[in-house]
Amino acid sequence: MAKTTSTALALILALAATPLMAQTEPAPAAEEAAPAEGVAADGAAAGDLAMGQEVGAADGPGTTYTAATFEAWEQKCVRTESGVDPCQLYLLLKDQEGNSVAEFTMFNLPAGSEGPAVAGATFIAPLETLLTAGMTLQIDAAPGKLYPFTFCAQIGCVARIGFTAEEIAAMKAGAAAKITIVPFVAPDEKVELTLSLKGFTAGYEAVTAANEAADAAARAAAPAEAAPAEGAANE
Repeated sequence: MAKTTSTALALILALAATPLMAQTEPAPAAEEAAPAEGVAADGAAAGDLAMGQEVGAADGPGTTYTAATFEAWEQKCVRTESGVDPCQLYLLLKDQEGNSVAEFTMFNLPAGSEGPAVAGATFIAPLETLLTAGMTLQIDAAPGKLYPFTFCAQIGCVARIGFTAEEIAAMKAGAAAKITIVPFVAPDEKVELTLSLKGFTAGYEAVTAANEAADAAARAAAPAEAAPAEGAANE
């Protein structure tokens, strides 16, 4: 990994040094021919000048917004060109002192997806979390399940979770779930976070409806398959 980074850095430095070396070459003699017609006085061709492009608006495609709130949950969506936007269900998790600790995001999977999971979730824990301990999720009094962390980034460490139809039904009927993580600096301790299920049913159904509409819009906008070329043999 270090070797790749060093090679890339060396290449960048080499490319950056090229124009500097060119600038230190002797200036052309005064008797050399004048610039060709259409070339600017500073030596740049008119076609090489950057004209700039408009920066995307704050509410343009790719930006996020909160479409609705359901108790502690938020329906967060991403703007698309079609205006039919996909969404996720978001919950900010806080400790007993009210400090923001982690984030939990849920989304339904498209109908017909393979595997037992019908929904997915992303849990983002602080970077100071003991990764080898994983994270435990318990819905009401049901037995908890242990999930591994997938990777870490600047925003925190991420666990990607799958839910069965039975687990989604339990969350809709439940009152609260509990998430447990272990601090890296105190491996003998546990941090328990309450995941409120108030408003979950309405929020999850709203997200599911939005995503189904977004999938339908994407399918409708997809170009039709090209017809076979004339004279092509039938398979």
